[in-house]
Amino acid sequence: MDQRVHEHAEVLVDWSARVEAGDDVVLSVAEGAHDLAVAVAEKLGERGANPLVTYDSDEVTRAYLRGHDGEFGTGDHELAMVENADVYLRLGGGRNTSALADVPGEVRQAHSTATAELKEARMDTDWVSTVHPTRSLAQQAGMAYEEYREFVYGAILRDWESLAAEMAGMKELLDSGSEVRLVTEGTDLTMSIENRTAVNSAASVAYDSHNLPSGEVFTAPQATEGEVFFDVPMTINGKRLRDVSLTFEGGEVVDFSAGANEEELETILGTDDGARRLGELGIGMNRGIDRFTDTVLFDEKMGDTVHLALGRAYDACLPGGEAGNESAVHVDLITDMSEGRMEIDGEVVQRNGTFRWEDGFEG
Repeated sequence: MDQRVHEHAEVLVDWSARVEAGDDVVLSVAEGAHDLAVAVAEKLGERGANPLVTYDSDEVTRAYLRGHDGEFGTGDHELAMVENADVYLRLGGGRNTSALADVPGEVRQAHSTATAELKEARMDTDWVSTVHPTRSLAQQAGMAYEEYREFVYGAILRDWESLAAEMAGMKELLDSGSEVRLVTEGTDLTMSIENRTAVNSAASVAYDSHNLPSGEVFTAPQATEGEVFFDVPMTINGKRLRDVSLTFEGGEVVDFSAGANEEELETILGTDDGARRLGELGIGMNRGIDRFTDTVLFDEKMGDTVHLALGRAYDACLPGGEAGNESAVHVDLITDMSEGRMEIDGEVVQRNGTFRWEDGFEG
């Protein structure tokens, strides 16, 4: 087995999830993530944790959803499992990235709504999601398998403490700011971040961060106004969205279009009232990610990007006792900032993909 698989597992268990002796761990394993699961299981054994392994297959999910009548139950047995877990680890990496493409949108929508409580329970654990490099993901990224593995481990096996220190500066800017403005071709968008707390997402639950790789700073915007164009293609539910435009008035999407699979965008926006509002503004800062791969876990962390999520806001960004945007979905869309600017309270903090503390910044 590639030694980097063991290193990936060690980062996941020790740095990201901070697993301790006696922790009850749900280990959700995708079809192609067997090697990583073996390495993670070994680490969990060394830590004295108690794993329960589940099988996560998009092909199995497709069969279930296509066979169902659309009236979904609550799944109390799965809910009980998650509610009794201390840690939830999801190891992604399937055989077919488009396995769900022919599942009717209304069925996926109904299933997403029915499982909202389960998703909330997962978020109450020390949960972390990561991905094992597979041939299907390499193909989706347009890369040779060996090339893709180099890319993945370059993004995951980072000096996370150093990156966390760098990202702390962006967190401070957002925490003290009131308004963010994004300006690129097709985009002039403003949103309020007043009284919000940004998360320094350094790939560890100790930072309220739950993705590996990570490398972003995110917050929960509100009062969004203007237009935004997402020029980074993204496969969602097996459908590739491209050239997405959204128009916001009063914090809500009032008009939308897409260059491909617009019906999927319409399905997402129709999930519930919260799906038409933003739940997240994320600023990518992981320079180990240097190209788009059509996998959101990587693409949204790229240093030249900003992503906005339709739907659910994360509680970590909200004042105590305040409810943010609620929705059964959280769908990230990405815009390339390599030609544009980001302002906080009128001050440019990133221009043409370069942050103001980096060499080459032009104010």
